Amino acid sequence: MPSNEQRRQAAKRKLERQLERRAQRAKRRRTIGVSATVLGTVLVVGLVYFLATMGGGDDEQTASDATDTAASGEPEMPEAVTTEGPCAYIEAEQPPVDGLPEVGMPEDPDPTPSEGTVSVTLGTNEGEIPLTLDREQAPCTVQSFLHLAESGYFDASPCHRLVDSTDALEVLQCGDPSGTGMGGPGYNVPDEIDPEQTYPRGTLAMANSGAPNSGGSQFFMVYGDSNALGPQYTVFGSIEDAGLEVVDEIAAAGHDGSMEAQAGGGAPNTEVTIETVTVAS
Repeated sequence: MPSNEQRRQAAKRKLERQLERRAQRAKRRRTIGVSATVLGTVLVVGLVYFLATMGGGDDEQTASDATDTAASGEPEMPEAVTTEGPCAYIEAEQPPVDGLPEVGMPEDPDPTPSEGTVSVTLGTNEGEIPLTLDREQAPCTVQSFLHLAESGYFDASPCHRLVDSTDALEVLQCGDPSGTGMGGPGYNVPDEIDPEQTYPRGTLAMANSGAPNSGGSQFFMVYGDSNALGPQYTVFGSIEDAGLEVVDEIAAAGHDGSMEAQAGGGAPNTEVTIETVTVAS
């Protein structure tokens, strides 16, 4: 069994290889404009793919990752840096969007707290939105959300997208301080999904990029039954009635339609900012 020092050295070597690959990819993107191509592809997705496109660009992977070849001639798979506990949070393949808070990886205790609930309040410019986080349902996701909240990651961050399709999807999405829908904390959270999962009014769930285990910091609050969604988004809590009243008022003002031609919805007409996040002691 490897010692702690051996594990640290192995992790260091992995990180160095990752950084070298990132630099190579960045140079290629500057030369051939890969970023524009990727963005153009993403924009053609439909409404059902809406939340998948908004989980953050942290885990973008270029074709070079799949074709890198080791000295032996064997394809070299990307080596991820993860925490050592049972949650195994993974360092995102791409660095965070410029200007976002740097919060590091969450604690990954063994065992992960997996009992009880945690009360959290989003203090917004439109009123308080009380949430209840469920450790039993999604212990790793709750651990990550608390890490971000207590690190101030969500402070002064907008809720950047509202969807008000009454026959498919009614959600308010937040959690990206950049307000672009592409921001993330620099790491990904493993999925904790019930294959029978549905998304009724009052659900609190994680957005993701469409790939497995790609959640980051973005989350969505369901204010109208949205069971057209497939069970691919981790549910980690619920919205209290008082919070739903606030979200209802925001939703009633509609959105600007800026994303209708792409994935649906748009920026809320009522500008919403999470000013602080308070975790009950």
